[in-house]
Amino acid sequence: MEHIRLPKVENVSLLDQISSRKAALGTLYLTGTHIIFVENISETRKETWILYSQISSIEKQATATSGCPILMRCKNFQVIQLIIPQERDCHDIYLSLVRLSRPVKYEELYCFSFKPNLDKAEQEEGWKLVDLNEEYNRMGLPKSLWQISDVNRDYRVCDSYPTDIYVPKSATVPIIVGSSKFRSRGRFPTLSYYYQDNNASICRSSQPLSGFSARCLEDEQMLQAIRKANPGSDFLYVVDTRPKLNAMANRAAGKGYENEDNYSDIKFQFIGIENIHVMRNSLQKMLEVCELRSPSMGDFLWGLESSGWLKHIKAIIDAGIFIAKAVTEEGASVLVHCSDGWDRTAQVCSIASLLLDPYYRTIKGFMVLIEKDWISFGHKFNHRYGNLDGDPKEVSPVIDQFIECVWQLMEQFPCAFEFNERFLVHIHHHIYSCQYGNFLCNCQKERREIRVHEKTYSLWSYLWKQRLDYMNPLYRADHSQTQGTLRPNTSPFNFKFWRGLYNRFEKGMHPRQSVTDFLQAVKEETQQLEEELEFMQKRWQKFESQQLNGTKNFDEGHGDKLQISATAYTSANSPQDYSSNLKSFPSRSPSQGEEDSALILTQENLKSSDPDLSANSDQESGVEDLSCRSPSGGDSLPSEDSGKDPDSDEAMFLNA
Repeated sequence: MEHIRLPKVENVSLLDQISSRKAALGTLYLTGTHIIFVENISETRKETWILYSQISSIEKQATATSGCPILMRCKNFQVIQLIIPQERDCHDIYLSLVRLSRPVKYEELYCFSFKPNLDKAEQEEGWKLVDLNEEYNRMGLPKSLWQISDVNRDYRVCDSYPTDIYVPKSATVPIIVGSSKFRSRGRFPTLSYYYQDNNASICRSSQPLSGFSARCLEDEQMLQAIRKANPGSDFLYVVDTRPKLNAMANRAAGKGYENEDNYSDIKFQFIGIENIHVMRNSLQKMLEVCELRSPSMGDFLWGLESSGWLKHIKAIIDAGIFIAKAVTEEGASVLVHCSDGWDRTAQVCSIASLLLDPYYRTIKGFMVLIEKDWISFGHKFNHRYGNLDGDPKEVSPVIDQFIECVWQLMEQFPCAFEFNERFLVHIHHHIYSCQYGNFLCNCQKERREIRVHEKTYSLWSYLWKQRLDYMNPLYRADHSQTQGTLRPNTSPFNFKFWRGLYNRFEKGMHPRQSVTDFLQAVKEETQQLEEELEFMQKRWQKFESQQLNGTKNFDEGHGDKLQISATAYTSANSPQDYSSNLKSFPSRSPSQGEEDSALILTQENLKSSDPDLSANSDQESGVEDLSCRSPSGGDSLPSEDSGKDPDSDEAMFLNA
């Protein structure tokens, strides 16, 4: 709060740079965690909430007759312009936002002040939802071939690796330590994924410090151990994800790549994925295209092509396909690396695992995949996504590309993924929001030092509780796509522009309700109707039983009439039969018990008797009305209509 020079400014105009809507007039508030804009229109009082951690850049523009503009670009691709009446107020707001959006220490991030309604036990259970030791057991690692090593206990061998490392059984501690000294940042080869069907594996590391002629016996023995851990293959693929030219440049600096003459039984392969700087520039060019107002088709397509973004997406998927084919078709193990083994290596290993294993295409499995290949193995979240103020040249959309690769695969295989697009968008949002502690720091060691698990909450726990919002209505557990290895077609015409992520704040570009949202609504409504039907059948059976038991207390003539009427009712086959059979009931005053039973035959009374069955039901349309539903499905994303963050601490604003 000490960085807020001016907490409130009135008569501020907010203009969405992408949409063509007229500027909204309202009041601007600066809180400890959010910038909040509240429209003046009394009927709606629409609120727009933006986390400071989501702000990518702030630009103070030239003063105009309408006021002093501030342009904000957000990491979730929202672009907003604020027009503040007074120059002095604009200057104070600008300086406040610059400081608030660039925290200098982790304790300033939102996750350390975010307090959901959970007790300590629930917080701890949330962090236990994903267990990587349990995941490696699920892979079916044979103890005769692989082992968990404590060589990295206290991070003494590699400070960016986790403490629990899986290595070949034949890899001794001296071999591991020697290999670590010969690899950049000490990131020696270790297991990422094990393919149980044929004992093939995907391992990962950083580049060797080979230069033009250096070699290391322990490193050669380490690769040999990986090959021997797969008895069905007599060679090992070594995949360098960099372009060959880049790898040769690193070789001149004393690093480089493996020499096939020194390593026995390996096949070396370059892939050609560009570095973080190329990717950052590519995204920037694509976003410039997305921000064009009313572009022509030619301008948009030319801009998208010149950005090279989809070309990079294709390169990552192609790399994953190559590794998946090597594992399944050739039965060979693969060692993957780039320069330091935490960017392109994470992309390629996780995509290959996703293609190979249906488990990673489920909601829980996808969380495990990110935890394993990104969080655990030391992807530099702090540097790549600007959590703290630092070198802007370190920022790059590495995990953004991975998430888009998954979306591109979902478009090709709509029945293979348990989760929907909203699930991916929410994960992307929270990578940048810093609302949860999962994506803090650059490695496990740093997270333990600042006690992330004790002081923050896990995103996985929240997403798991809300998993019904993320279900793909087309998913079928018994579908051939779901069960087998995915074999995508990477011809250029199969790649699409992801408007649901990059233009999701453009309300006029695409329908408010997507096809999958509509199908999910229909599925939910069908399930509700089936539950209602089952409930009514049980009540009807109870009703019949009561009526049949009641005949024992009536005289014979009266009992016969009731029995005939009940039989006529149950034999109805159409609405007309139903109506006519109702008329055959005796016209008499029912007893209290009979009256209560008859009441359940009306839909309205059924609804009022069981609130769970009546939730989210629209009796006129037959489907849930999603026209006003936020794409977040109740998450902490600002809704498109209200702009409000439901998970945020609103008390600050209410007090203001």
